[in-house]
Amino acid sequence: MIEKKFTNQKIKELQVQSYILSQLSRGGCSKIEIKRTPLGERIVVYTSRPGLIVGRKGETIQRLTTALKTRFKMENPQIEIGEINNADLDPYSVADRITYVLERFGPRRFKFIGYDTLSKIIKAGAIGAEIVIGGAGVPGARSKSWRFSAGYLKKAGDIADNKILKAQTVAKLKRATVGIKVSIMPPGLKLPDKLEFKDLEIKVEEIEEVKEELKPKAKKEVKKETKEKKTKKEDRKKKKTTRKKKEEK
Repeated sequence: MIEKKFTNQKIKELQVQSYILSQLSRGGCSKIEIKRTPLGERIVVYTSRPGLIVGRKGETIQRLTTALKTRFKMENPQIEIGEINNADLDPYSVADRITYVLERFGPRRFKFIGYDTLSKIIKAGAIGAEIVIGGAGVPGARSKSWRFSAGYLKKAGDIADNKILKAQTVAKLKRATVGIKVSIMPPGLKLPDKLEFKDLEIKVEEIEEVKEELKPKAKKEVKKETKEKKTKKEDRKKKKTTRKKKEEK
């Protein structure tokens, strides 16, 4: 019984989130959090453009509260708006921005839009990013999808499935529809294959040279050495004198 209760609550939360996203598809809605309080359900809608979600004098919020009460039987739903600090690092706001530009100005300058948004994401501090624009509405002779990528982006593993921020939207053009996929690797993400080299401080120990004290020689040995030196000097002098005499002759 308890398991069914929890599963029903989660299913209800998913239905509420999907309904709000469908109603605020062009409002730049990033994510929705549902928190249960003693006063009622607190629904926080994170967006980069809060003015579009609130509407004139709060019309859209009033409409959503009445719909949640009647359709999902919520007693006291409280809808709040949470702003995103950096819209360039949020994939939903980036994808919504691309759809808005494509629907308004057409797909002729889609390359400029892709490279421009990609440079903004990398300047915001992302490790890597990828934007894929594809569909029948994309102009081109052969390829129907274009991929814009920069930086380092994981494509497989746990990080690619759970840590990389992803979003997908559709831009409805006059000619056809265009699909947009945005994936961002946020800054500060710890990668398992990243190696960090630490600078080791090498301690150099100064070795003091120990000079062995020479023992004083005996007087006799010193006298012998002096005599030998004198005899060697005298022999050299004699040899020089004999050479000179021979040369003179």
